[in-house]
Amino acid sequence: MNEAKEYVVDTNVLLEDPQCLLKLRNGNQNRIFIPHHVLLELNHLRKHPRHRHVVGRVVDQLMADPDAFQVLETAGVAARFADRVDRFILEEIRASRLERPILVTNDRMLQLEARLNGIPSEIYRESVPFRSEAEHFTGFAPDRARAPVNSFFWNEQGKPVFVGAEGEKTIDYLHRAWKVTPRNVYQNLAIELMMNPELLVVSIQSEAGYGKSFLALACALTLVLERKSHEKIYVVKPTVEIGQKLGYLPGRLDEKMEPYTRAVSDLVLKLHRLRPANKLFQDAETNPPLFNPRLFEILPLNFIRGMNLEQAVVIIDEMQNLSRQECRTLLSRMGEGVKCFCLGDTRQVDPPYLSPENNGLNWLVKKFRGSRIYAHLVLKGEKSRGPITDLVIATGL
Repeated sequence: MNEAKEYVVDTNVLLEDPQCLLKLRNGNQNRIFIPHHVLLELNHLRKHPRHRHVVGRVVDQLMADPDAFQVLETAGVAARFADRVDRFILEEIRASRLERPILVTNDRMLQLEARLNGIPSEIYRESVPFRSEAEHFTGFAPDRARAPVNSFFWNEQGKPVFVGAEGEKTIDYLHRAWKVTPRNVYQNLAIELMMNPELLVVSIQSEAGYGKSFLALACALTLVLERKSHEKIYVVKPTVEIGQKLGYLPGRLDEKMEPYTRAVSDLVLKLHRLRPANKLFQDAETNPPLFNPRLFEILPLNFIRGMNLEQAVVIIDEMQNLSRQECRTLLSRMGEGVKCFCLGDTRQVDPPYLSPENNGLNWLVKKFRGSRIYAHLVLKGEKSRGPITDLVIATGL
């Protein structure tokens, strides 16, 4: 019989997988400990709309079986280390006098500090089951024999061949979507996937500037305004700030969201100039433009909870900034007649509790790959948004 382990669980692991307590306990085999300061962090995070529901699930488990999960609390620790969360957790572990504690955390700096303090640590293994799946699986297979459903391979003539559920198809033609002409073969294949009526979920991975958002919006306009196969466009975007925080933003929801959604509005206006999309606007001349909510909405992630999206094209932007739990919550809102475009760049992960490996885009590729209604593609090319972006990509800045 395996020896029982004493796991001490960090906040980032609880946020990633609220079920981790039960998984790590493995029935009654192992002992699970929660540092008191982790509870203080959870209490703070429950006020944040993005984490509120996850914190609630963790607390429900702790309340359901209080004897199974013990809290580490030592007198005087809070006062000495309240301003340094990680040191506080390590001090609680040391003061607990556990025989063989194992700190479970995805925070690499905390792992280093734990090692320096003689405390063994592990990552939460279910958080990193693969390395950047969204990049390693590019949508292309080495040859026909190894091509999963809804992927491509290059034939002897150098043409891409799509391997669909119904057979093979050589892509030797050029797409156009809302007067947008692809710059290269990869953009052409992205349109091929997004316009394929059999594919209900398409994920596009690329570095900045390769046009994934622009192409997705062009395809969405074509489907809603030209083909009328769908009734509305939703753009869902995580509200994650980079750099200094903006702080409290006054005004209505659309005004609060404007700093986060400006890039999407600018792309829609650019497409509108290529080919008029008048029905999409109540007023296209305002700054930012006033969209017709019956046809187009930009929503923060928090507003999707409880919604039932139907007969719509849903564009999820910056999916690398979603956790696995958020990805599951969002995609489970998709009802009948929905086509979903998932866009992201695993090299631009902003939330501190996620990583280039452990994020919503990677989980999507890992779990959906091989499905008849799903396809994935990594965009490539020699030219991106402009010469400065080209230089950033080429130099690896």
